Amino acid sequence: MNKIIVAIDFSECSINAFLHAFTIAEHCDGELILLWVEKANGEKEKYVAQSGDSVKDVQTAFEYLIAKYQPAHPGVKISWKIRKGKIYKEVTEEARLQKAMMIVTGTHGASGFEEFWIGSNANKIVTASTCPVLTIRGGINIARPLTRIVLPIDSAEETRQKASFTGFIAKRHQAEIFVLKLYTSKIKAMRHHVDLYALQVTRHFEEEKIKFQVGFMECENISDATIEYARTVDANLISVMTEQETTTANIFLGPYAHQIVNHSPIPVLSIHPKDTQATGQGF
Repeated sequence: MNKIIVAIDFSECSINAFLHAFTIAEHCDGELILLWVEKANGEKEKYVAQSGDSVKDVQTAFEYLIAKYQPAHPGVKISWKIRKGKIYKEVTEEARLQKAMMIVTGTHGASGFEEFWIGSNANKIVTASTCPVLTIRGGINIARPLTRIVLPIDSAEETRQKASFTGFIAKRHQAEIFVLKLYTSKIKAMRHHVDLYALQVTRHFEEEKIKFQVGFMECENISDATIEYARTVDANLISVMTEQETTTANIFLGPYAHQIVNHSPIPVLSIHPKDTQATGQGF
């Protein structure tokens, strides 16, 4: 089974992410491992308010969640674990030990100095993880099926590598992929790279018999353009690389993957270049 680590702090946001993970597990022959992290002594970082004051409270909360939601998903194996330490380190370490297919975590986004200087645990998980990370804002409709995925293509060589895992998710959900060519420059060589990478990605989807469409946008900021396009096509998911094209915009705003995680109202799947081996697929 494909193991999925779900970061839980019992907030409404993390419960919503947990319920989305159930749906993914059903389509991907997945097994859910719910993980709560007890902050180490002296730990000053904040994730979100936690529901209990003791490990016993957390155990009771896990038992309640499983009893409430497991009957609606009888085919999904589910278990829970408790670790102690820094949230993002423990979540990513558990994913590594379990050889997880992906991590699912809720995010409240970030603003002001928190975004630019401190960073959220969701972004830290995205950065530190060795497997794909799905970040989900609170309020996303869990009843809505995953049918439309936006896959932005820029001039970075790594941009193609998200095609395999994104295609795997799309195929399992019978979803359509919207390949978005992003032109940030008038330089012909850079635009040629975008066109070439998009062509290679769509050929891969054709071979895998995955439905897709191709669109394009002229833009300065990849994250803003991607979110705008995703809203236009009513997407359920945005799939991005953690390493993308560099422009002057992300010198000040930080990596585009982090910008999208912070600002997107649509769930974001963040993939590292080396994550393409997660499902035994390469590109």
